[in-house]
Amino acid sequence: MPRRAAPAPDADWLALDRQLCFALYASSLAMTKLYKPLLEPLGLTYPQYLVMLVLWERDGLAVGEIGERLALDSGTLTPLLKRLELAGLVLRLRDTGDERRVRVALSAAGRALRHRAEAVPQAIATASGCTLGELRDLTAQLQGLRQRLADTLAALPSSSTAA
Repeated sequence: MPRRAAPAPDADWLALDRQLCFALYASSLAMTKLYKPLLEPLGLTYPQYLVMLVLWERDGLAVGEIGERLALDSGTLTPLLKRLELAGLVLRLRDTGDERRVRVALSAAGRALRHRAEAVPQAIATASGCTLGELRDLTAQLQGLRQRLADTLAALPSSSTAA
């Protein structure tokens, strides 16, 4: 009896549009472009907006805490914070308990900007064709995925993640 060849892997899984990584990447680019005209009147870039979101949640964080929350290193975060400080939205202050640490506090203008930014999530929902509830559910799914990926990466030997 002739031997059957092993079935070929599903080639469709190698199609670009079947890749989760590309869907996330392309969606991220589109989302950033969608935010741009909404953030321009606030005087913010998208990364600056993310920093402000963190500070509106919890003011007075150390630079490292902001970096952890946003998954940004200090080399990326420090220039963002300097520009926000020059814009008068935040103050960078030495930690009184540890002079090596810098804390970031909202200025009065930074706190006031929150009110103007409150329209952004609804504008994103409208532009995306989603309800706020649908966006909330999608965000929760993506946060779950991010956590599972982080857990997987944490379980890998350290040499596997150093690249």
